[in-house]
Amino acid sequence: MSAIATLPTSIVLDPLIRGWLLEDIGRGDRTTQGLLSGEVRVGQAEWTAKESGIIAGLPIAARVFQHLSDTVSFVPIVGEGEQCHRGQVVARLHGQLEALLLGERVALNLGMRLSGIATLTRKYVDQIADLPTRLVDTRKTTPGLRILEKYATQVGGAINHRMGLDDGVMIKDNHIAVAGGIAEAIAQISSRIPYPLTIEVETETLEQVQEALQHGADIIMLDNMPLDMMQQAVQMIRQNNKRIKIEASGNVTLETIRAVAETGVDYISSSAPITRSTWLDLSMNIDVSTMEETSILPEVSAKP
Repeated sequence: MSAIATLPTSIVLDPLIRGWLLEDIGRGDRTTQGLLSGEVRVGQAEWTAKESGIIAGLPIAARVFQHLSDTVSFVPIVGEGEQCHRGQVVARLHGQLEALLLGERVALNLGMRLSGIATLTRKYVDQIADLPTRLVDTRKTTPGLRILEKYATQVGGAINHRMGLDDGVMIKDNHIAVAGGIAEAIAQISSRIPYPLTIEVETETLEQVQEALQHGADIIMLDNMPLDMMQQAVQMIRQNNKRIKIEASGNVTLETIRAVAETGVDYISSSAPITRSTWLDLSMNIDVSTMEETSILPEVSAKP
């Protein structure tokens, strides 16, 4: 796992997982329950990578199965943030077959989605790995999945921008228009926000950069600027106040991210690792040779 990746706590995860399981299972798994017909059987299964990529989300997948049965063990073979290869076993499971079958789709969906994000994030991070600039994510996330999608970018090597609107102030173009200018927006907001929130201002021109500098912005975003203008803006900010952080944003791609970083910005924000990623294909296969009946294990249920 990336050293900076922080797994959401169970108090955050559990309500989400319960909702996802209820969505998928509904009034009951007609196939599994019809097949097993109340029998308590145990077995083993493996998760296998069908393509190469960066693994993310296995602890969350494990939590899915644990919601269904305390008896399920989920043992990662590939660690969070590590590279997997096509055909490689990434995890092994053992426990009640009903729980394995009930949780299969939800757990795999999470693992594939988060691994896909981590995989593309790592590609972006690798492009600037030898430079001091850091990649940060954005709020362009799937509703209901933000905390996990942002966790996946961390696993891939990025750092999180604000999690939500309450994390910090970002004065964007529409805020500037409503306020009547950058100076007015900073003045109104700075008198009302709690300490120690910072104020970030989105700028599109050198004139706006100068205005943000004059009125005390803590972070200045250079949005969709040509590289030559961005270099001028960085020089202007550094000469005025070296403590101000500089962020670049806007249509950043794998082909352009290095040139943007070389302008000297501190951060590059991009939604691409989340919005343009594809799922990493993983599959689960039960080893029928390990199946056995038991009368010890409890009945499967989605726990509160």
